[in-house]
Amino acid sequence: MRVLLIKPNNLSDHIQPSLGLGYLAQQIRRDHDVDFFDCIREKTEPEAVADIVAATQPHVVGIQCYTFDIRNVKRIVRAVKRLDSHITTIVGGAHVSSDPVHAMRDFGSDVDYGFAGEGEIGFGEFLGALEKRRPTFENIPGVVWRRDARIVANPQQLVANLDDLGLPAFDLIRPDTYPESQHGAFYEKFPISPIITTRGCPYSCTFCSAPILSGKRLRHHSVEYVQRMMRVLYYRYGIREFHIVDDNFTMDMDYAKSVMRMILDSGLDISLAMPNGVRMDWLDDELLELMKAAGVYVVSVAVESGNDAVLGAMKKKTTVAKIRENVGRIRRHGLDVAGFFILGYPGETGETIRNTIRLSRELDLLRANFFTYLPLPGTQSHRELVANGEIEAVNWNDFFFMTAPYVPQGMTRGDLLALKRSAFLRFYLRPSTFIRNVLAIRSPRHFRFLLRRFHHWILMKPSDANIPTRRRFVRAMVTRARRLMRRLRLGPATRPMPTGG
Repeated sequence: MRVLLIKPNNLSDHIQPSLGLGYLAQQIRRDHDVDFFDCIREKTEPEAVADIVAATQPHVVGIQCYTFDIRNVKRIVRAVKRLDSHITTIVGGAHVSSDPVHAMRDFGSDVDYGFAGEGEIGFGEFLGALEKRRPTFENIPGVVWRRDARIVANPQQLVANLDDLGLPAFDLIRPDTYPESQHGAFYEKFPISPIITTRGCPYSCTFCSAPILSGKRLRHHSVEYVQRMMRVLYYRYGIREFHIVDDNFTMDMDYAKSVMRMILDSGLDISLAMPNGVRMDWLDDELLELMKAAGVYVVSVAVESGNDAVLGAMKKKTTVAKIRENVGRIRRHGLDVAGFFILGYPGETGETIRNTIRLSRELDLLRANFFTYLPLPGTQSHRELVANGEIEAVNWNDFFFMTAPYVPQGMTRGDLLALKRSAFLRFYLRPSTFIRNVLAIRSPRHFRFLLRRFHHWILMKPSDANIPTRRRFVRAMVTRARRLMRRLRLGPATRPMPTGG
């Protein structure tokens, strides 16, 4: 069968190859012809995907879908079915995995099948079943399908031995063809590729979907597998920076140390980052020394909140005092630190958010990213919000960190977005922080990416989430940048900044 795997376009600033689709392609290419198309990298709108489908003439179109992709995924499958209704469409990824039955019901009849969880085991079996005249799917793990008028979600199955997956199909996803703006706003060397060394997260943070997607048991590739993958990327594709995008790379500290020692022994001239973040309670001095020596230049940490009560509600199992201590330990080893923060978690107030903004400025951080809370389907916090009637339905078309789709009771969307804007400006407009980050800009293209990110995270209005053309985007960006600069020149006497943080 001919299979086309698609990564849909969206508003994301992360333009990076899909390792998930790369692993999936590797599993099925032994028995089927596989193509891959990244709509973000190629700047392809959903309806234009029909031209790609017409050129490749696939029997099956498989689409990766995060929750913020839903609108564009619906547009893609509609365009595919209009072109040829006989093409089988299947959607997988984080959104379907989080709530398979509701996701399939929401997609409607243009999506023929869904796939939940890790697809490497079941997707090949699914394609084999499709080839039969009377396919049956009962025993295929992860398939979401319609039996009569009922949607059936088969039990998911996790990959036991990750090394059995082989290397992702790098020749299809081609990480060396991606721009600098991958999983993070800054970099040391280029080209960049993400890699995964572990899967699974045993923690129960109420807002996080990681355990839903990859299970609670930590599994890892062998160190020899990681070495082989890095050498292939380094010598065959010219990769010079690796982003370890595990959810819990340092949780097994002995394993993490072994990986760092392997990288040191390899002699590869590379830089390393961990843009998904690491848990600060799984770091010790030996590991930090090895990370520094191996080429890690920044450690991302999920601080989330500057208020102990909010951290407790999130089940983060840490405190503000421990956060201060752990950030200090990382900095003592000469590593820069980037912090992630959530604003507007359920039950928050303006005061608790200002606690978070204040902490971000007090910690010795090079960078900070402030996310408004997203009620991700399947998470504990989402279930609680539905149960207590605080949310009935979420507008998936406006489900972005930068647009604040959820607002805590007692606040308005405008209040929350103003606090987020204040957080970014108060953090980055400090002279030393501003200068250090400006000096890290590598190229004119990198500068343009940062300008786009500045618009998305600081200037963008919720209505801009569906701006269809680059011209309108640029016009909105320039207009708001000018307004912001005028306000900064006028100073607080004419338009005061929010205080208290």
